[in-house]
Amino acid sequence: MSDLSTIVKAYDVRGLVPDELNPDIARALGAAFARFTGATRIVTARDMRESGVALSQAFAEGATGQGVDVVDAGLGATDLLYFASGKLDVPGAMFTASHNPARYNGIKLCLAGAKPVGQDTGLATIRAEAERFLDEGIPPFAGTPGRVTHQEMLPAYAAYMKQLVPGLDGIRRLKVVVDAGNGMAGLTVPAVFDGLPVELISLYFELDGSFPNHEANPIDPENLRDLQAAVREHDADLGLAFDGDADRCFVVDERGGIVPPSVLTALIAARELRRVPGSTIIHNLITSRAVPEIVRALGGTPVRTRVGHSFIKAEMARTGAVFGGEHSGHFYFREFWNADSGMLAALHTLAALGETDGTLSALLSSYSPYVPSGEINSTVQDSTAKVAQIKAQYAGLEQDELDGLTVTSPDGWWFNVRASNTEPLLRLNVEGPDEASMARVRDEVLELIRGQ
Repeated sequence: MSDLSTIVKAYDVRGLVPDELNPDIARALGAAFARFTGATRIVTARDMRESGVALSQAFAEGATGQGVDVVDAGLGATDLLYFASGKLDVPGAMFTASHNPARYNGIKLCLAGAKPVGQDTGLATIRAEAERFLDEGIPPFAGTPGRVTHQEMLPAYAAYMKQLVPGLDGIRRLKVVVDAGNGMAGLTVPAVFDGLPVELISLYFELDGSFPNHEANPIDPENLRDLQAAVREHDADLGLAFDGDADRCFVVDERGGIVPPSVLTALIAARELRRVPGSTIIHNLITSRAVPEIVRALGGTPVRTRVGHSFIKAEMARTGAVFGGEHSGHFYFREFWNADSGMLAALHTLAALGETDGTLSALLSSYSPYVPSGEINSTVQDSTAKVAQIKAQYAGLEQDELDGLTVTSPDGWWFNVRASNTEPLLRLNVEGPDEASMARVRDEVLELIRGQ
């Protein structure tokens, strides 16, 4: 009996190629996805990993074998795939393993209009049918097979991204270092930045799925070192780093300092609230408390959600929120079909800085009044027992269990511990009013997590 549980995750498909994910599995998933959507046409795109060619072709074979036409957008970032799904109003499949090492690949699926597909919204059904197809064979389709056509989406994507961030043409000239990490930003950044008043200094723009320079995972500070050094060396105004499929963006300021994604969330929320006063802003529960405070001060309504793009997107749709941000560098926009885009976050940062005469660090100083720990992972065999122990230890303080355990103190600090969906890990995030408070709480909780 086939079992795809190791590669069908909470939000996408991801695994080692070819041991866990291969063309036969991709073909079965393509057929299952086509049948699940009931669509007459779907769109696909892929990142720069060599295995993506065979996997996307096999997926298309599975879909066309069920009578569904496939629009192949070729190489692209994940947000280009979301753009294509939204613009064409068809379901989509993006072949990427995001920031994972070179031997991995995967598939991110969405319905028409870039609506997410996760375990609770179809991925479990698609997995079950694909497993059946692998065991019994894909049933023949009585009608006419679908066709594969190729459509270039990059120029339209680039124009649309700039259209969503008004005022870019009027900003002062900025010197910007971009580290594409040999990922898809190497393709999309030149197209989007073309015509903007930006002096672009490029790092690792060559598309190379072996990632010869560093992992395309900007959430790890080690992978930002080259960008930080280049910003200082070139006296640049800021630096931008993208992950492999370019749906996440991280920023460093003119001094090479890493800007926490919560600070970008607050900055973009402020811009969007100026554009659409009184709007709702979504933030996940480990975003800085500064975000809801700033949103309320500007007349907006903050809504707190669980961690994960499917929860953010669902709340965006439910509330009509104009914008949402996560600590992981994902940023979501209503006019972008509620989908996430690292490129739009980058453009908002350029626009915000370019309309001032000062530095990025000065611009962002008012958006970062608290001190975060960053996410700290610990290997734990029984995460449920550990969380129960921590809950008992802090029983006298405010607690909630929206996602893991969040403990809030009247002294101004809070922390969240939550289990990984895919690994035996507990993830800890702490924030305090100052460095000393944050460090004390961080060390106390880590002692509980890692102690016997």
